[in-house]
Amino acid sequence: MEDKVLLDIEKTRGEVIRVEVSEFKGKKLLNIRTWYTNDAGELAPTKKGVTLTYEQFQKLQTILPQIEELLRA
Repeated sequence: MEDKVLLDIEKTRGEVIRVEVSEFKGKKLLNIRTWYTNDAGELAPTKKGVTLTYEQFQKLQTILPQIEELLRA
């Protein structure tokens, strides 16, 4: 499977938070990671971020309504 970029959120000048689904050792993963613009002008990943398995994503998904409510308050 080829990496599937779902969303780039501008963080700072030259940096984005990238949300993508990728595959590693046969497992599909959700990556939410900071990417930066390197010297060649290309986006490259940093170590800043989190990778979730499907099971971990399911746990996170259960509290998304609560997170939204807290952020709106």
